[in-house]
This record gives sequence, structure tokens and C-alpha cells, in this order.
Amino acid sequence: MTGTMIRAICIVAGLAAGAGLQAAEPSLVPRPASDRPASGSFIVSAATPVEASAQDKAATDAAQRFLGLMQESGALPLKTGSGANAIRFVTDKKITGAEAYRLTVSPSGVTVSASHPAGLFYGAVSVWQLLTAAPGNGPVTLEARTIDDAPRFAWRGLLLDSARHFQSPAYIKQFIDWMAALKLNVFHWHLTDDEGWRLEIKHYPKLTAIGAWSVPAGQAAAADIDPATGKPRRHGGFYTQDQVREIVAYAAARHITIVPEIEMPGHATAAIAAYPELGSAPIALDGASPDWGVLFNIYNVDDKTFTFLETVLTEVMDLFPGRYIHVGGDEAVKKQWRDSPAIQARIKQLGLKNEDELQAWFVRRIEAFLTRHGRRLVGWDEILQGGIAPHATVMSWRGIDGALTAAHQGHDTILAPAPDLYFDNRQSEAPGEPPGRGKVISLESVYEFNPAPGSLSPEEQRHILGAQANLFTEHVRTEANASRMAYPRAAAFAEMVWTPTARMDWTDFSARLPAERARYARLGLQDDQPAPKADPRRLYSQELKLCAPSNNPLVLEDDAPIEGERAKFLVDIANPCWQLPQADLSAPVALTATVGQVPYNFQFGDDPVDYRPRPPHSPEGELEVRADSCDGDPIATLPLAPAAGNFATTRLTATLPARPGRHDLCFTFTSKGRDPLWAIDWITLDPAKP
Repeated sequence: MTGTMIRAICIVAGLAAGAGLQAAEPSLVPRPASDRPASGSFIVSAATPVEASAQDKAATDAAQRFLGLMQESGALPLKTGSGANAIRFVTDKKITGAEAYRLTVSPSGVTVSASHPAGLFYGAVSVWQLLTAAPGNGPVTLEARTIDDAPRFAWRGLLLDSARHFQSPAYIKQFIDWMAALKLNVFHWHLTDDEGWRLEIKHYPKLTAIGAWSVPAGQAAAADIDPATGKPRRHGGFYTQDQVREIVAYAAARHITIVPEIEMPGHATAAIAAYPELGSAPIALDGASPDWGVLFNIYNVDDKTFTFLETVLTEVMDLFPGRYIHVGGDEAVKKQWRDSPAIQARIKQLGLKNEDELQAWFVRRIEAFLTRHGRRLVGWDEILQGGIAPHATVMSWRGIDGALTAAHQGHDTILAPAPDLYFDNRQSEAPGEPPGRGKVISLESVYEFNPAPGSLSPEEQRHILGAQANLFTEHVRTEANASRMAYPRAAAFAEMVWTPTARMDWTDFSARLPAERARYARLGLQDDQPAPKADPRRLYSQELKLCAPSNNPLVLEDDAPIEGERAKFLVDIANPCWQLPQADLSAPVALTATVGQVPYNFQFGDDPVDYRPRPPHSPEGELEVRADSCDGDPIATLPLAPAAGNFATTRLTATLPARPGRHDLCFTFTSKGRDPLWAIDWITLDPAKP
């Protein structure tokens, strides 16, 4: 066999006998708990059989999944068989831990052994990673070693929000495949919210007939007329129960449990639009809400509403056999409860003090129903307010305080804090990043997050089930953008929840990551790799400085074109203002500013954002440029009239007069109102022509 035929993985460097053996570890992600090099090597070729006993179903299932991964990634073509030099999968009851496995490479073959099916599956993933550390599909040399591996945490979750933007069933399966390749084991599926109800419920067909659809906000969507109806085209979708059963089985085969989320008592607009009698105040909607943020609509608390919710949850439990059902519980704005005489009377009848205690009563009633059916309620950390339900599990998203409180009180908890593990935040300041929240949550910051707070006692630490990263999709319209927002950060997250603390090392992870990203590409996953700027002279809004520290920075996507790539604007929706530091104005400068407009479709519940644009000098408004501060008279005014009728971006030009030295430039818009919200896409500064 020639050297060009053997694709060697650099596993062992400087092989020597005995205790002095030195090794470079393979590019496994997540890094295994223990990896001990040995002497010798084993060559895997197309003739190497993959062996599992027909009487050992767990082993044969793992072997088949291993072969499937090899085929899906275009790697070395292998087949089942038997022989002296094989890749073997074996159930071994002596191995402790439901997700633990041992992977042994010797000169006579490869053996994956585990006591449970999940461990065999994870061992299969590791063998696949060993064989795909470099491109190609030829023979691979594996250096001898023994890997003993098991996860640090039992809950290794990733949330995908299908309520705000619908993803196809095929994409959901892909997402699950990518999770499984990282040994993640909980898929938290956010299925209902104000902006969409995505799950077919047989008893309540209007939930999807009405609640799964809406006309997006914005002028472009309003002008996108559906020829079948003569009205603006509605967007959305839902999953049939048959599709859900298929997806649940698909995930289970990859040892991933799906935890469905059915929001209550807030985030209920889509359901109330379908069945207005469920609401606490009169509303008239013909579909889900096109607005983002925290909306006011909240379920009422009469018995008919609980009949509805229990009927829905009965169908949910029939579809999702896992132990946990997530009921949301977050951001329940209680204004409608405060304003309702009937609900205030109900609070007094129940002997409660306030609306927080009413929500706690609401959650306890739902928890009792789920407990009777053998399920465990999970809710966001707001369920701690007013008194937590007795058996509830708390998912802490408002930092880690909710997890600390839950653990102190003896409740199980999962850390999923914003912004640390919120993957709808951008990964860098590069202008090509997908739309989302404007705070930068880098790959390294995810890797360095600590899911086991040191302030907890050993007994309290046992209540930390694990951690979860969340991808909410208010501003993640496309499946491609969802993939880029989740990956490669999901790899950093996976190692953080799997690998023992003593084995974690950012530099080492960074060295292993390129091979992992190459595997993504082979599985059809395009992760986040921003493209270089087409014109280096352009300064995009993501590269400009926001004028003031902001709690509301967003990377918003233009609402046009309807199909295809759209411009992206970094904007503070409470103070849309940008600065370019130290511009050279020693000579006249030709300014080109490309601007766009997005709908101001944000609601903030009881905490409104009071943005009031500067008054315009013309009906359409202006872009104003100031020097050295954002107050005072503009040095240039660019009328927005050419852009007002354009749904996409428009180039505006002006000449900035000369003044000595360098100056900070401030860009703001004037407008009659805050809808639409004007934003900068990019600017250039060039010498003005004489």
C-alpha cells in the first residue's frame, strides 16, 4: 500500500514503550474524559468489517448509526461483517453509567463497549470522528489508545424556536443530526408563542388554522399580495401530529429527548387569536402577532381555559413520551389581570395576595395535572415568583440567580442564562453576521461559561441537571441563518457540558475545531464563517459605534426583498444613532450613506421603550450628520425622499465641508414617527471631487 493511499491521523507523537509514551490527542469534540495512548496502530480500510452481534440490539443499532454517519459524510465506505480485524460494538454491563463508553484501538481492531445503548451510540460518534479527522475517503491509520468517556452533565440541551419563524420538518431532522454529532441529548422545541402556534392539536383545529399564520410587519409584506386571496400573503406553518411522531422517533434513535414548550400563561397571543374566549381582555386578531418582544395578551384563569390547556397537554403528552413538559411561564405581563374585575375577584376568592401569586397558583394547577400523568413540569425562572410549584424544575434564563434560588430550595434546575448561552446574539462584530441580538457572544465566551456555580454546596450542586443553549428566532428568519447562529458555538457548548473541568482547554479546543467544522460541511451544515467585505471602503453599521450604551442593540434585517438576501442593520431601537470616530475632514469629503427602513414592530410589556425621533423638516424626513457631538446643528442633511418609496436600501449622498483635524461624526434620522425605523446599512467617505 503506497503512502498516498493511507490517510494518517496524527494521534501519537514520539511513540515509545512504557510510561514515557507521549501522545497528541485526536480531534474529538467534545474532548473525552480520559484518553490513554498505547503502542501500535490499526489501519481502517474499505475491507475492514463493522461487527455487532445480531442478538445485541443496542450494539447493532450503534453499528448502523456509525455506518450511516460514514455514508452521510462521504467518508470511507464500510460494511457490516465479521473477522479478526474489525470495528466491533459490544454491550458490556461492567461499564458504569448510562451514557458512558469505552473505545479501544489496538493493532487488531477497534472496539466500542458500553453498558447502555446511549453509551454505544456516543462511542459510534467518536469512531466516526476518528475516521473523519482529515478529508477524503481512503484508508485511515488510527494510533492505539483507550478512551474512557462519560458526560459531565445529564442535561445537554439546545433550544430551537420554531414559533417565531417556522422551520421545515426536514430541517428539524438535520438540526437533530448535528446535535447528535456533538453528543447533545435534549432538544428543547419552542412550539408556541405570540407569533405562532406550530403544533397540530386535534381538539382545537383553529390553533393552527388561525394561530400558525400572520402577515409580517412592514411595507414590503403589505405589498406582497397573494393572487389567490387578493390580500397580503400570510407566512407561517405548523407540524402535523404525524410529522411530530416521526421527528420524535428520529430523535430517540439518536438518543435525543425532545422537550416541547407550550407557553402559559403569557406569550399566548396566537392561541387567543384562534380562541378569543381564552384571553383576559377583548382582542380582534385574524392571526398570530407580527410583533416581537413582550406582548400583553395572557390566558384568563377560568375553568374553561384550564380544560383547554389540559386537553392540549394531553395531546402533547401523547406525542412526546419524554419525562419533561416545558410550560414557559416567562414574561407574563399581568396588566390584563390587573385591569380585569373578574380576575381580581378570582384572586380574592382564592385567598391570594396579588397577580404573582395568581401565576404561581396557575402553574401549580398545571403541574398537578402533569404529575398525575407521570410527567415533570419545567418552566423559566419566573415560576419562582409567588411560590414555586412543589415538583417543578427551573430553567434559569435571567442570569444564574434563578438556578441558585431553585437549588437552595431543593429544586432541580438547568442553566440557560441570557446573554451567555443565548445564540440569537451575534458571534462577532463582522458585518456579515446573521441578524439577531446585537451583543457579541463569542465562541470562546461560550466555552468558558461555568455551569456549576461554586457558591452552591455539594448537595445543592446535585440539583444542577446541566445546561442549555437557546436559539430564539425573532430575527432569525431563515434556516441558513439558524444554522450559522447555532454553529460552531454549539461545539463549544457541547464540550463545556460534556468534558470534565480539568480536561477543558480553550487552546486545545481551538486546535481541534477545524476538523470539526470540516465534518459539519460534510454533513451539509454551513456554520458561521462571515464572508469578506465586497468593498473594503464601506463601513457597515455593525462596524460603527452606537451613540450610547444600550440594552436594546439588535441586528435587524431589512423587510425587502421578500425572497433572497437582505441588508442587516445594527441599531439601538431605543436610540437609533451611530458614530464614526475620528473622521478626517481636513478637506471636503464625499459621503455616501446607504439607508433602509424596518417596521417598528416591538412591544415591551410593562417596560416600554420611549423612542421619539427628532421632528422632520420634510414629510419623508432626513438623515442628519453632526460633528463632535450628537447635539448642535447638522453639517449635512440628506433628504429621505428618494428612499421613502423603496422597500429595500437606498444610496444617499452629500458633501461634508472641510474643517481642521479629525472629528467624530454622529448620524441620526428625523421622522414623523418611529414606524418605520430608519437605519444605516453602510457609509463611505471619499475625497470630494473639485
